[in-house]
Amino acid sequence: MFARFMPKEVKFFDLFNAQAHEIKLGAEALVAMLSALNHSEAQADIFAKEIDTIEDRADKINYQTVALLHSTFITPLDRDEIHQLTTQLDNVLDMIQNAARTMRVYNVRTATPEAIEFGRIIQLAAAKVAEGVALLSNMDNATAILAVCRDIDRLENEADEVLRTAMSKLFREEDNVKELIKLKGIYERLESVTDYCDNVGNLLQAIVLENS
Repeated sequence: MFARFMPKEVKFFDLFNAQAHEIKLGAEALVAMLSALNHSEAQADIFAKEIDTIEDRADKINYQTVALLHSTFITPLDRDEIHQLTTQLDNVLDMIQNAARTMRVYNVRTATPEAIEFGRIIQLAAAKVAEGVALLSNMDNATAILAVCRDIDRLENEADEVLRTAMSKLFREEDNVKELIKLKGIYERLESVTDYCDNVGNLLQAIVLENS
């Protein structure tokens, strides 16, 4: 009972928003990298390095959030919810970086239309993640947050369909086994970014239903 009247550390929401902002930047850099691949390998490499920088900044925010959690007596959300949310946000950028690094390791020199489409969906999903996180500090926004979660889920389903279509085309039309393996790995990693965005959406939904 006494804990209800204790001041709560609300800086957590600022940190969540900072992480979500880095996710948006990471998604934008990924889209730029994919676009640049068809014009300038050097420019694509610059965007890949930018993703590394963004991911490093996001890691620092994650560490800061965990450190604050360990030093805070009264939190605005359940402690496990806070830890899960910062972890899931971190996972999104980790996967963006994973996809970008895979393209560099595989020495991919062009982006297929399917990869470009994945990038478009990822950028939309990242923006929705940031939108949902920004609303989280006020549970009066519950209806709006749940609507954002549905949007994220829809985008993840859209990416699933792109993956199915891309894989079907790949195994029907690509005779070069080496190229097939490369593209399969890239498509799977790009689609996984939307899976991680959906994990954030599912967690936001669970937090809203628990706290509103």
